[in-house]
Amino acid sequence: MFIKLFYTLRTYGVPVSTRELLDLNAALEHGLMMQPHPEYPDDPALRDFASREDMYRLIRLCMVKDERHFDKFDRAMADYFEGVDSLDIDELMAKLTDVPKEWLDLKLDPKNLTEEQRRLLKKYGSLEELMKALEERLKEQKERHQGGSKWVGTGGTSPFGAYGDHPEGVRVGGESRKRSAAKVWEQRKYRNLDDDSLLGTRQIQMALRNLRQFARTGSADELDINETIKRTAKKGVLDIHMQAERRNRVKVLMLFDVGGSMDIHVEALEKLFSAAKNEFKTLDFFYFHNCLYDYVWKDNNRRHSAPMPTFELLNKYGREYRVIFVGDASMSPYELFSVGGSVEYMNNEAGVVWLKRVLDHFDKVAWLNPETPAYWQYTQTIGEIKKLFNNNMYPMTLHGVEDMTAYLAR
Repeated sequence: MFIKLFYTLRTYGVPVSTRELLDLNAALEHGLMMQPHPEYPDDPALRDFASREDMYRLIRLCMVKDERHFDKFDRAMADYFEGVDSLDIDELMAKLTDVPKEWLDLKLDPKNLTEEQRRLLKKYGSLEELMKALEERLKEQKERHQGGSKWVGTGGTSPFGAYGDHPEGVRVGGESRKRSAAKVWEQRKYRNLDDDSLLGTRQIQMALRNLRQFARTGSADELDINETIKRTAKKGVLDIHMQAERRNRVKVLMLFDVGGSMDIHVEALEKLFSAAKNEFKTLDFFYFHNCLYDYVWKDNNRRHSAPMPTFELLNKYGREYRVIFVGDASMSPYELFSVGGSVEYMNNEAGVVWLKRVLDHFDKVAWLNPETPAYWQYTQTIGEIKKLFNNNMYPMTLHGVEDMTAYLAR
């Protein structure tokens, strides 16, 4: 049961495994979703399914182990049960992020209604209708509201805002009070890797050092002391000899997976990124999400406004670059093999097509995986990408980095 829900959660970046799916099925088999008949509570034959809200809470309890994934879980549930994937959620989120903070500051006491008063309030019937109504409010609203029944505000009976009272709604800001929100929106924002993170990078630097290859390049503008002494002693007069600067001739291009299941690896990625920047004179980097498609980006805050087409990347960087993908390679198989499989937009070509183009263009390409190797066998896409990369997938451990640099340096 719930196989489709399982893959929907994975598609939205909720890190679920078959263990959580089995737990959910076991909970249902033990009757946790059955409630007694109000008139015949002792008759098991008359038991009925619990409310949809109870089902939602049970699924979240079984399938989500970290509260940071609650927002992704809500989006996945909305898609699975309501089909609200047709809404432009990212655009709506951007609008919510722009709501002035003073609109959500409570200046009076929170609104508290009786159960009878709550039952009389208008409900929208489905999460899709609720979200559409919120989108309309954001288009129309121009100022702060408090104590009202329509706008995004505080202390009222509107389904949108904070510190109010409504049997269903979207909490924007504030804190949970009655736990009746159908959707709690939080800002979802990819985070740029911090190359100033120096703690613990020394060992990674030593491992990456195996990849460095030095050569004399450029104009002869550096004094060669040894050769100058040798020639001066031989001729009996000062004979200055110049040489080209000794530079690391290895060129490195790093492609980082960010967002979703990679959030838990940010600290490790920062250490890797900082070590790489200290080791390589010629280093460039870009970001992608889950799988490589037709564009990458430099700045996560401008990922939609300043993308770089992947074809342009292939044209700009020569085949001599050593390419390192950094990501957990964990995604829905659709994201890797299907047109339109991306969780973010309608991609015209499958992710595997773009990965093959990179492999064909560059001489040496490796994949560095922060996920524990013991779990690789349980994720289909990890195995598929590892096979595609001719087994040049390495764990993001010191030993794994050493093995990767040994391959790239050959």
